[in-house]
Amino acid sequence: MLASIAIVGRPNVGKSTLFNRLTRTRDALVANYAGLTRDRKYGEVVVGDRRFIAIDTGGISGDEQGIDSAMAGQSKVAIDEADMVLFIVDCRDGISVADQSLADYLRRNGKQTILVVNKIDGLNESVVVPQFYELGFSDVVGIAASQGRGVNALLDKVVAGLPNSAAAATDIASQNAGLKIAVVGRPNVGKSTLVNRMLGEERVVVFDQPGTTRDSIYINYQRDDDAYTIIDTAGVRRRKNIKLSVEKFSIVKTLQAVDDANVTILVIDAGEGIVDQDLHLLGHVIDTGRALVIALNKWDGLEHEHKAYLKQELERRLRFIDFADIHYISALHGTGVGNLYKSIKRAHRSATEKFSTNFLTRILEDCVSEHQPPLVKGRRIKLRYAHSGGHNPPIIVVHGNQTDSIPGHYVRYLEKAFRRALDLHGTPIRMEFRTGDNPFEGKKNKLTDRQLAKKRRLMKHVRKKKK
Repeated sequence: MLASIAIVGRPNVGKSTLFNRLTRTRDALVANYAGLTRDRKYGEVVVGDRRFIAIDTGGISGDEQGIDSAMAGQSKVAIDEADMVLFIVDCRDGISVADQSLADYLRRNGKQTILVVNKIDGLNESVVVPQFYELGFSDVVGIAASQGRGVNALLDKVVAGLPNSAAAATDIASQNAGLKIAVVGRPNVGKSTLVNRMLGEERVVVFDQPGTTRDSIYINYQRDDDAYTIIDTAGVRRRKNIKLSVEKFSIVKTLQAVDDANVTILVIDAGEGIVDQDLHLLGHVIDTGRALVIALNKWDGLEHEHKAYLKQELERRLRFIDFADIHYISALHGTGVGNLYKSIKRAHRSATEKFSTNFLTRILEDCVSEHQPPLVKGRRIKLRYAHSGGHNPPIIVVHGNQTDSIPGHYVRYLEKAFRRALDLHGTPIRMEFRTGDNPFEGKKNKLTDRQLAKKRRLMKHVRKKKK
């Protein structure tokens, strides 16, 4: 296992900015907005031949209530599991009551701690930093995380204090090789509850309030010797309901997570039924070509009549994605959650399976013999052969003539025929058509000099015979 450092402090002191600086990424959302980070976010830090994990956490103020209390609980879990703590304070605010409270907690915890005095840009470091020794830590470093000032000195202290085992740690990329599952949906449909249920622990903050999750959280885990990376995402609302710029960035991160995933679980609130926003999000998943599993959450709390009505509505409104498995679950109680994995594996296998050109061409020939393409301007469209053009989603490339004139209903016929013949489940399929070049096109009346001379001699001979 890699050694780890937890980045903790009051809200809005620059924890996520430092996390991005250390990991050399822009993974953590950063804005001048207190309480933006709520869940633990992990990232790899590389310093020479040393590697370790940085953990970004939510702010701890000491007087948390409601959702802030759950957020502070996640931060304290990060402190407990880390090998070292970077305790960040804001030099422009001085020492606050919350800083003193957190300092007391860290000293009682006995965790190795470096006090990081942030936002010293434009200030005299030798004047503003010494006052923070009052918090009782011997290792104090002044930095400006937004500009990178002092970060190298901080890293030197971190590397010197981490266990030597970090030097021999394996590459984190090998730990991220698992199947990626993005859990998406509207706000408050139970995405984080489902993530915690699939992980078997309270890993992300769950609260009965829309917009609890603000960032995409990647979590690696194993189940039955299979490696997975599950991605908890922020809820996606209709554009007219988005007021804060923070929420816009959250939605961008959600859409990026869908694009990054191998399989997407679309979570729908069974109590509310399927609404237009669910369909919009579903359309985005299909456009990206990701394998898809649909989970109707909060199913156990419905009356029998409502369940029957909802199944009819799903059959009517989701007819265009009849390839996706639908599961009726309760993330809170765990009902039906384990069955998701069978559909996830099958969808991923279908999306990434490889097929030979010979096999695909035989399927195409069977399709054409059963239902021929239509006539265009009195000429029959001819489809000659097919081959694979890519995976995730599967792309079938069909070659022939007049392929740009193939009507939509025939394309849909081919899609369904190929999906049935290839036994594909949970993944969209894309058809691409290419028209072969006519070798004689543009060559009419373009004879060589020898051919022209031969033609003239032949015509001259014919005229002599006629005389």
